[in-house]
Amino acid sequence: MASARRLTTLTLAIALLAGCHRAPDTDAPAPNDVALSQGDTTVEGLVPPHATLGALLRQQLSPDVSASIVDAVRGVFNPRDLRPDRTYRITRTLDGLFREFRYYIDADRFVRVVLRGDTSDATPAYDVEVVPIPKEYQPAAVSAEITHEHNSLVAAFEADGENIQLPLQVADVFGGEVDFNADLNQGDRIDVLFDRAVRDGQFVGYGDLKAAIIDVDGREMTAVRYAAAGQSAAWYDADGRSLKRAFLKSPLPFDPRVTSPFTYHRLHPVLGSVRPHLGVDFGAPYGTRVKAVASGVVEVAGWAGGAGRMVKIRHAGGYETEYLHLSSFEPGIHPGARVEQGDLIGRVGQTGLATGPHLDYRVIKNGVYLNPLTAFRDMPAGEPLSADALPKFFAERDTALAELHDRLAATRRTVDPAAAR
Repeated sequence: MASARRLTTLTLAIALLAGCHRAPDTDAPAPNDVALSQGDTTVEGLVPPHATLGALLRQQLSPDVSASIVDAVRGVFNPRDLRPDRTYRITRTLDGLFREFRYYIDADRFVRVVLRGDTSDATPAYDVEVVPIPKEYQPAAVSAEITHEHNSLVAAFEADGENIQLPLQVADVFGGEVDFNADLNQGDRIDVLFDRAVRDGQFVGYGDLKAAIIDVDGREMTAVRYAAAGQSAAWYDADGRSLKRAFLKSPLPFDPRVTSPFTYHRLHPVLGSVRPHLGVDFGAPYGTRVKAVASGVVEVAGWAGGAGRMVKIRHAGGYETEYLHLSSFEPGIHPGARVEQGDLIGRVGQTGLATGPHLDYRVIKNGVYLNPLTAFRDMPAGEPLSADALPKFFAERDTALAELHDRLAATRRTVDPAAAR
């Protein structure tokens, strides 16, 4: 018996090292699932690097069947979008005939291909669809504080057990008001009301944020998500003014640090001479995503000598922004391309005269370089909602903020039972 158990364990380990395992499909059917026979066998694994859909299928199926499945999939999914490390499943009958194929596009969807039962092997036909994976949304609230130990937005939320995607959403909401690279200080606090996505009792992501209150350096700002009649949902302050600004405060996520400020007298780290530094250097990991701070037209996307790979964008009002030392450009970024605020334009690198990976970010107005940390400090408030929309907005605002307060209060009572007495 012991040797049999050792043999079973060894067989399973070998199968896992090969990237997949075979097991009878005994899972309970999901909604709209295909009922599989007791003798069916399922091979499940992760897509290996550089694999094509055809090659993946040919590991278990004949070349003809594999080719016909690839052709069938094209109607709902581009086979070129196959990504490594995503889960796939191939199910066959006891005789080795194809029954079903699944490829999990992301946490929310999978492609399913099923052989129709009313076709012959000579002319196989398939039902192909992209299937949503159901999940439940649970309302939640969290309060994150900037401390000496947790001195960034990411670290503050992670200290409360939250995933990085939540502070990313918060940064998007307040991106026109706060530079999360430079403005945060110890004692600053962020309260957020949001939906937590759960599947089978397990956390799988976040839904929409509903409301947030941020206190930065004694300045409190409120954000409420609201959809006016005939419009998409957007973010507004407590008085019903839009939080969207013409320019974001920063082109980077919120963890990078300022490694070299805007100055007319800097000792160049490579050239060794004193010269102006007409931008701000943000130290950031290689490959960090860089986004356009405002809508505009790309003027330059190419090599620029000591600036390395650079993007320059022309905006309204006589403004231009420059992004230097990039490692790469995003697809579609070229001179003449139109970009919208928040679009990815490239990634942090170390090209040109650079001693380490960083972004040199510059702002120009009417030909004059401005300090990027202060250039957009006094932007005007956003457009207000119409007078007709305000009563409904105020009602939804009050409901959301009351829920935020109540949920945070309940959380504090749970963490500190003495607070309930």
